[in-house]
Amino acid sequence: MPIFNKAKMLLPNNIDFSKWSVVACDQYTSEPKYWEDAKLVVGNNPSALNIIFPEIFLNDPDKKERVKNINQAMDKYIEQGVLKETEPCLIYVERTLKNKTVRRGIMGVVDLEEYDFNKGSTSKIRATEGTVLERIPPRVEIRENASLELPHIMLLIDDDKKEIIEPLSEIKESFEKVYDFELMLDSGSIKGYKIDDKKADEIIEKLEKFGDKELFKNKYNVDKEVLMYAVGDGNHSLATAKTCYENLKKKVGKENAICARFALLELVNLHDDSLEFEAIHRVVFGVDTEKIISELKSKYNLTEGENDVSFEIVTKDGIKSYIIENPDFNLTVGCIQSFIDSYLSKNEGEVDYIHGEDVVKNLSQKENNVGIILKSMLKTDLFKTVILDGALPRKTFSMGEACDKRFYLEGRKIK
Repeated sequence: MPIFNKAKMLLPNNIDFSKWSVVACDQYTSEPKYWEDAKLVVGNNPSALNIIFPEIFLNDPDKKERVKNINQAMDKYIEQGVLKETEPCLIYVERTLKNKTVRRGIMGVVDLEEYDFNKGSTSKIRATEGTVLERIPPRVEIRENASLELPHIMLLIDDDKKEIIEPLSEIKESFEKVYDFELMLDSGSIKGYKIDDKKADEIIEKLEKFGDKELFKNKYNVDKEVLMYAVGDGNHSLATAKTCYENLKKKVGKENAICARFALLELVNLHDDSLEFEAIHRVVFGVDTEKIISELKSKYNLTEGENDVSFEIVTKDGIKSYIIENPDFNLTVGCIQSFIDSYLSKNEGEVDYIHGEDVVKNLSQKENNVGIILKSMLKTDLFKTVILDGALPRKTFSMGEACDKRFYLEGRKIK
C-alpha cells in the first residue's frame, strides 16, 4: 500500500468558501481579537470555525461543551449536505500568500502505520520537532468522537529536482478546478484542482521511489533508516490522529480501524520557492524579568553581539542581542527552550510561541513579560539534521507567518 495515497475528500457544497475556510487552530494563540474578527466574518454561515477548536480557548471552562458542539456541528453539516464527497483523488493546491508568492502542494492521505512521533523514531514519516506528549490528550478528546477530520498538517518531501509537485502548474488547466477564492482576513487566496487518475497514479509511484534504500543512502551519504516524509506543520495534529488510530486498533483490531488508519494532509516540497523557514520566537508571561534574565546569564556565558546564532532579549526597557558562548545544544533554540522549561518548572509564568517579531516586541512592552527573538535555520539542512540527530527542539521553525499557515478547507470522514 502506498504511504501517500488518494482519498475521498469532503468539499464545501454551494456555500461561501471564503467564510468556510479558516486558519489553523494553533495560530494567533495570544491574539483573541483575530478569532473575534473571524467569527464576525463567518456570521451565521456554515464554517470550519464551528468544527475546530482554536487553541486560544483550550483552557476555557466550557471546553467539554465546546467539544460536544463541534461534534454535533460535524454531523449536522454531513446530514444537511453542506459538504460533498469526491471519489478517491488527489487535489493540486496553489496557495497565493499575502506577499503574492505561490505555494504549491498536493492533498492526499498518509498511512499512519508508517509514522512514529516518539523520540528516536526511524519510521518513514517523522516529526521534525520534539512532540510535547502532554499536548496530545486534549486533542484526542476532540478527535476521538469526531465524524470528520479537517487538517492543517503539511508534510514535506525533499525533492530538490522539483520533479513531482512543481510540474503540475503547467498542466493544471487540464484538471477540474474544485475551488478558487479569497481567504479571510487578508490571508491571500487559494485554488484547487482535482488531478486526473492517470496523473495521480504516476505521482504516487514517483513518491514511493523516495523509499528506495540505495537512493536514500547515496543522496544523504548516510547508512540510516529511510526518511521519506518530514512533518513541516501540524505535528501534534498528526500525532493525535496516530494516537486515536492506535487506541482504536487496540479495541477493534487493525482491520476494523481502517478509516482511522489514514490522515488527510497537504504534501509540499521542501524546495518550493515560496517556502521560507521562519524562526518561532518566545514570550514568557508573568515573570520577574530581572530574575529570569539573571538566571539565563548564570546558566550560559552570554556576550553581547550578533552573528548567525545570536538571539535577542526584549523587555519594556529595550532590546539586546546576545551570543551563547557555551551552548549545550547544537541550535540556539535548543539552549533557550531548555532554559525556559527548567525555569518555569520552578517559577511562576507561562510561555507562548510567537510568529513575527513585531508581535513579540508588542507583547514584551507589558510589565513582567520577556520576549526572545531567534534566528531561523536553513531549510536545506532539515532532512539531514533529522536523519542524523533526530527531531529538533520543539517550535524550532515555522514555515511562514501566521496568516500564511494552511487554512482548513478539505475534510474527510473518519467514521
